[in-house]
Amino acid sequence: MSASLFISDLHLAPERPRILEQFFRFLEGPAREADALYVLGDLFEHWLGDDNHEDPLNRVVAEAFATLAAAGPAVYFMHGNRDVLVGEDFARRAGARLLADPTTVDLHGTRTLLMHGDTLCTDDVEYLKFRAYARHPANQARFLGQPIEARRAEMEALRVRNIDAKQGKTAQIMDVNAAAVEQALREAGYPRLIHGHTHRPAKHLHTVDGHACERWVLADWYENGSYLRCDESGCVSVAL
Repeated sequence: MSASLFISDLHLAPERPRILEQFFRFLEGPAREADALYVLGDLFEHWLGDDNHEDPLNRVVAEAFATLAAAGPAVYFMHGNRDVLVGEDFARRAGARLLADPTTVDLHGTRTLLMHGDTLCTDDVEYLKFRAYARHPANQARFLGQPIEARRAEMEALRVRNIDAKQGKTAQIMDVNAAAVEQALREAGYPRLIHGHTHRPAKHLHTVDGHACERWVLADWYENGSYLRCDESGCVSVAL
């Protein structure tokens, strides 16, 4: 039976070798048996730009995706908040196609809305302000116009500020807003919804305007890898 796999929030980094090993095993194993692999953001802990070719991790990840794509499965990539600067050059090297956020697809006969998930967290006003700043073309051009080491220093400063900011926020603020979820489902025609970002893996059932809608939240890979497998019979979460 044909199937599509979904992952997000891997936060790949050299400092987490066990998760890197799981990731490469996943691409060589379960992902090879799928029709498509969807990465719904935050694949990397950070991304300094497609021109950072000297980073060994960036290179081997692109090569691993390209090997998977050459074996048959389609590879799709959606930006998260950590890797918003991933561009067409990386996608080309990885054999992947970039997806807009949000994107609606026909997933084995079920209309499905795909999102990273951060735009659903409307109670986190400060984060949404930063999201708009980070995605502004002029701000991205300024950042990418710097030498790699200057970008690295700026990214590290942002990471520290992000940690400090999170300490002052409640779990509720950083989770999705129910009204925002309902509006997204309404605007997309009451589909199934798959997203990441919140690191709160679960299956939720929403009734919106009389329509029953599934919402699947993908798990992060901080402690262990997992993926969502969807086929014509539905979706199921699978631990690695």
